[in-house]
Amino acid sequence: MPKEILLPALAADFESGVIEEWHKQVGDRIEIGDVIAEVSTDKAVVDLEAQDAGILGRILVPAGSDPVPVDSPIAVLLLDGEGSEALDGFVPGAGGVQPAGPSDRPEAIASAREALVGEPVPVDTEAPGGRVFASPVALRIARQLGVDLATVQGSGPGGRIVLGDVEAAAANLGLPASVPPAPAGEPARTEPPPAGTYTEVPIDRIRRVIAQRLVSAKREIPHFYLGIDCSMDNLLELRRRLNEGHQGEARLSVNDFLVKACGLALGEVPDANSGWSEDAILRFKDVNVAVAVASPKGLVTPVVRNADKKPLPAISAEIKELAARARDGRLKPDDYKGGGFTLSNLGMYGIREFSAIINPPQSCILAAGAAEQRAVVRGGQITAATVMSCTLSVDHRVVDGALGAQFLQVLKRLLEDPDLLLD
Repeated sequence: MPKEILLPALAADFESGVIEEWHKQVGDRIEIGDVIAEVSTDKAVVDLEAQDAGILGRILVPAGSDPVPVDSPIAVLLLDGEGSEALDGFVPGAGGVQPAGPSDRPEAIASAREALVGEPVPVDTEAPGGRVFASPVALRIARQLGVDLATVQGSGPGGRIVLGDVEAAAANLGLPASVPPAPAGEPARTEPPPAGTYTEVPIDRIRRVIAQRLVSAKREIPHFYLGIDCSMDNLLELRRRLNEGHQGEARLSVNDFLVKACGLALGEVPDANSGWSEDAILRFKDVNVAVAVASPKGLVTPVVRNADKKPLPAISAEIKELAARARDGRLKPDDYKGGGFTLSNLGMYGIREFSAIINPPQSCILAAGAAEQRAVVRGGQITAATVMSCTLSVDHRVVDGALGAQFLQVLKRLLEDPDLLLD
């Protein structure tokens, strides 16, 4: 009997994932250990390896579909000696061969997947005008407005029907162009701009989870903010000397010095290297600094472990490697684990100062701005100096103002006397 390929738990906290790409197609031979697909978790793209050998008989979850939970069937494998006829009457998730019937229709499959993921999914059905493919929100609103998707021309990628198409079709039919107001006590749906004035950009799994966590962190964590200005002239001169004769990847960045300084400051002020849980305050044993990195799927925070103990060149090389893999979507779940503190640096974009959102369960995140020339007073005289503003966002449940200020004082001392950052 054919064997279902289930989506395995790819990480300790992995609950669902998106099939980004299939490396095997129907009819391909699969051996144990072959990479058959790429699956995106909420933080990384992970290779999915085959646990059994056979022929790929059917793909149940196309690449780019909505997330599916762990242990859900994503494909069907024909075992050795089985032909395609073994798939006749085989219904995934039903325990084997079942009589063919309504469950084989695309609408029924979509309905079953809808029950799995908890929300409407893109539907691919046969209709007099051809195949109909709609985004989840377009499908939901079409049902609420009474619009027949078979009569709608999609304007999305590959002819996909998006929300604007449904609203335009509703207007042409004289139907209300929006969903009726929600009953009292239910949240009302935000009205979109007029149809045709925007395009929909699908929200992928990683960006959706990032958004959910940011909203939760900002709502639940009692943030407060501490700022300090650091003179950077000595550090920039040291960086210039260390980079002499080096090119490209071997050159140190200001961000490398910041990571090292954060690591040493946390070593001196260990109570700031902590996090919140409902049962206890967590004091982290290792000094692991997460570094905010922009990627095509949103902001990610890979971790530089033992940042207090590593020399600057090692930190620099590690950050460059993590950033490159982040841009390519190749970070692994382990790259995110264990961070006790986060650094977010927007100085390279000319941002003078900003406040960052804490990354739970951590209690602090440092936002570093640009090192820029400013007028300062020294010895009663106004002079020019290169100054960088740093803002520490703090979880007041864990770190109070005095402790946060102590951390920033140590950080300032290290940045202004950068020889302390050398081993």
